[in-house]
Amino acid sequence: MRFILLRHGETLWNVEQRLQGHENSELSERGRQQALRFAKYAAALNPRHVVSSDLGRTRETARLLGYGEVACDKRFRELHMGEWTGRTKPELIANHAEDYGAWRAGRFTPHNGEDWDGFRARVAEGVRHWLAQAEGDVLAVVHSGVIRAACAEFLGLPPALTVPTTPGAAAILNFADSRGGEAKLEGYNIGALAPDDSTAD
Repeated sequence: MRFILLRHGETLWNVEQRLQGHENSELSERGRQQALRFAKYAAALNPRHVVSSDLGRTRETARLLGYGEVACDKRFRELHMGEWTGRTKPELIANHAEDYGAWRAGRFTPHNGEDWDGFRARVAEGVRHWLAQAEGDVLAVVHSGVIRAACAEFLGLPPALTVPTTPGAAAILNFADSRGGEAKLEGYNIGALAPDDSTAD
């Protein structure tokens, strides 16, 4: 069974390299084109079920893919950034390099933010739920952090060892069954023309 994790298209905050977390930012024109470009991959993958995070940027991406009515699951929201919400990646690296590196590795939580272990657990719960419900391949329109959390939970990949998924690109985890045990990585950054590290993590 495949669990296809698609990162939403680029947003206006992505362009500015701002951490979004639970805040919403509209898709940029490039982001809309990224979603439209992935539609051919989605059609070829032909998932049994489609679900998205409940945040606007994922729901808009799903709509552009041709899935106007999808189930929304809060468990697939991005990591809550706390007081780092809206701050830019270059500014954080310039002024809080050690904390930023530790946060990217899952060892630091910004004030009022969500800790990595809790985030990973809620994402894993969502993945297992939809695997069991769908009885087949699932396409989940989510966020970069959600993809890292799923890779950590089911592949044992530490977050510091995965590059951010490019907006409008996907990772595919292949599960032996619907119980959501250990998975194999079938693909990463699928749909991207080239890796894009210009957006915030």
